[in-house]
Amino acid sequence: MSLFDRLAKVKAAQLRMRFARQELATPAALLLARGRDNPLTTVGVAAGAGVVLGTLDVHPLRVPGVGSLLSGGLAEVLAQGTRLVADFAEVSMAKHAAADIAEPGEQA
Repeated sequence: MSLFDRLAKVKAAQLRMRFARQELATPAALLLARGRDNPLTTVGVAAGAGVVLGTLDVHPLRVPGVGSLLSGGLAEVLAQGTRLVADFAEVSMAKHAAADIAEPGEQA
């Protein structure tokens, strides 16, 4: 393989990486903003996961293969799950607030 072929492959990889970073920048910023807007939900989900792992007496990094999963994609899945839980909580709270506004005469 010639030097120019390797250089072309490196430049192509750098370009792909630049596009991938741009694609992930907006969702990551939105996820961080939601975490700032709903800190209790985010902390609650993390605490719940910790309680489950503690109840099962599982330390995630001691289980063979989990360290590579966390670095290789499971972290993204967990982040997506956390975002979904935060979205569901936000929608639920909005529905309850709308119901309270719609029926002002009734007391909770």
